[in-house]
This record gives sequence, C-alpha cells and structure tokens, in this order.
Amino acid sequence: MNPTSTVQALEAKLNALMVASMGGHAGAYQTLLRLSAERLRSYFRRRLSGRDADVEDLVQETLMAIHNKRASYDPTLPFTAWLHGIARYRLIDFLRRDKQLASLSTDDGFQPVDDGGFDALLAQVDIAELLAELPSKQATAIRLTRIEGYSVRETAELSGQSEPAVKVNVHRGLGRLIAAIKGGADADR
Repeated sequence: MNPTSTVQALEAKLNALMVASMGGHAGAYQTLLRLSAERLRSYFRRRLSGRDADVEDLVQETLMAIHNKRASYDPTLPFTAWLHGIARYRLIDFLRRDKQLASLSTDDGFQPVDDGGFDALLAQVDIAELLAELPSKQATAIRLTRIEGYSVRETAELSGQSEPAVKVNVHRGLGRLIAAIKGGADADR
C-alpha cells in the first residue's frame, strides 16, 4: 500500500469511528480516542520538542475538548482537519499561558515574514476566501500544513507534491497572503 493510500485509509477509518461514536458505539469511541492520542502526541512533540510532560498534558486537554465538542463534528469533512483544528487551538492557548512562543518549531523551516502580526491579521479575515485567491498547490500546502496540522511529509503524500515543493508553496503562498492582507500589490517571489 502506498503512503497516500495509507493516509487516506486512516482518514476513512477515523471518520467511520467518529460517526460510530456519535451513534453511541463505545468500542468505536475508545479506538477513536486511542488513535487520536497517537496523532496528537506526534503533532505536539513536533512543536514542543523535549517537553514530554507538556505534550501529555496537551494530549489529555485535546481529548477532553474532542469529547466536549464531538457534536460539532461534520461527518462530511475530514476528521483529521477537525482534530488538528482543536489541537492547534489547545497549543495556542498553552503557549499563551506558558509565554514561550519562541520555542514553537515549524515543520517546514520557513518563518512568516511578520511573525507577530500574521496570526492576528488572519483572525480578522476569511481564510477560505484568501486561500481561494492562491494557486491551488499553494492553497493546498498552506491548508494542510498550517491549518490542519499535517507535517510536510504528510502534506506531500496527500497532495502529490514533493516535500521541497510543499515547502516552497507554503513559503510563497504565505508571502502572497501577507501581501493581500496588508494590501500589497505584488507578493510573487
């Protein structure tokens, strides 16, 4: 089985487990939480290197949030996107409490041009509308790595792009988004 098929099969399995869980199937719910915990550990470890106790705390907080927000899950959308959205907000809350934003690592090695203001600006605009203005490969790379929390490797597998292409598309796409948000005319680099 190729890596893309493996990722797609896992997505289908997680979605089916979530749907069964919402229908009251306790065994499916336990399996879903176990598999989600594995993904969450990987997600948080990549971002909080060497802080295993904090990783476990965030995994538990996120699992509680999944439990509390499970009614908001839309079965027509990918489960991992929903899961990583919750995880991302848990991580942001943790980092705000911890006041160690500088320790956050990125998977792709690129930093947004304007670290402090970029997230605040994105909160004020419709992300989907902005991404629709980008070339599809850039929008896909940003959506998967920055919004859904996939690694560069996973994004390459899901999108059919090479890992270097994912990195370049994220970098260029973020540059275009920053320019669009700030009203810049030409963000091509």
